[in-house]
Amino acid sequence: MTPALWSLIWQSTLQTLSMVLFSTIFSVVLGLPLGILLCITSPESQGGIRPKPVLNVVLSKIVNVLRSFPFIILIIILFPLSRLVVGTAIGTKATIVPLSIAAAPFVARLVETSLKEVDRGVIQAARIMGSTNNQIVFKVLLPEALPSLVSGLTLTVINLIGYSAMAGAVGGGGLGDLAIRYGYQRFKPMVMLVAIVVILLLVELIQFIGNKISANMMKKR
Repeated sequence: MTPALWSLIWQSTLQTLSMVLFSTIFSVVLGLPLGILLCITSPESQGGIRPKPVLNVVLSKIVNVLRSFPFIILIIILFPLSRLVVGTAIGTKATIVPLSIAAAPFVARLVETSLKEVDRGVIQAARIMGSTNNQIVFKVLLPEALPSLVSGLTLTVINLIGYSAMAGAVGGGGLGDLAIRYGYQRFKPMVMLVAIVVILLLVELIQFIGNKISANMMKKR
């Protein structure tokens, strides 16, 4: 391959990293509060913090609907929103919008599951000591669930790498776009192969880092 193609691969890798980084941040901003609400409003929530069955059902339905959308279709549906937010419906910046919205319900479910796994006895002990609901959530539930939350965040980042590759089918930029436009449409299988290898290496690196951080947190508990 020519130096120009290697430069293009490097640029596409940076685009993918940028998409994944910002969409991870935005999906956590959206999904973390939603996951906390799903946990504390559930009738089966740990310690019965604030059960609200109706609100919980509504939030759960919204999360389920958003999670059921195929990502390619979601990108197309959100073209107007992407254009409104960043001024365009294609490219790296535009792809961050559907990536964030697609990952947010996934993050919410992971947060909900992690919080529900916290030992009920820890919550009851905090209640006996006079802790408020907010203190239980932010000083008991979240710290106790942190290793599990890190593992969930690792899965989110890996999913976003896969989503960002799919976004290349509709001009989303990044390694997926490179593999489709230069590798497939221009009959350059080596470019496609390199793009795939880079994506796999990114996934392996993220998984390794996530596992290390989670394991270290478990040791310190």
